Amino acid sequence: MKSTTEIANRFREVILNGTWIANTNFKDQLENLDWKIAVSPVQNLNTIAVLAQHIHYYVKGINQVFNGGTLDIKDKFSFDFPPIQSQEQWNTFLNKFWNDAEHFASLVEQMPDEKLDEGFVDVKYGTYKRNIEAMIEHSYYHLGQTVLIKKLLM
Repeated sequence: MKSTTEIANRFREVILNGTWIANTNFKDQLENLDWKIAVSPVQNLNTIAVLAQHIHYYVKGINQVFNGGTLDIKDKFSFDFPPIQSQEQWNTFLNKFWNDAEHFASLVEQMPDEKLDEGFVDVKYGTYKRNIEAMIEHSYYHLGQTVLIKKLLM
């Protein structure tokens, strides 16, 4: 199996369909979640909705690079989102999240393995492999937070 296929499947595991590492994934945690729970605050923690939007922000931004565009995402804006105010808005966001995540995985899968060792946009950002793996690790970090916040709310 190609390395890019393996890493794409690892990304799918955390967002869309896996249970091997955390025994769950974002889709499993969020798909049937009522929007009111998703936007409910717990003390000074980020809401489930904000955590999901945060991960999506990076997926979408990296997709832009994978599609030949510029790297426009900035950490300082990665938690700035308009509030979700209905189940329809929540469902629309989730569909976009799932679609963009699958697109991310597909773009990684289509890369030649050699691309993984190339510089990502600028040498200061490391390689494609480092950035893809960081996306996976970052997603697991916030998946863990999501699971804990959900347990506190339900």
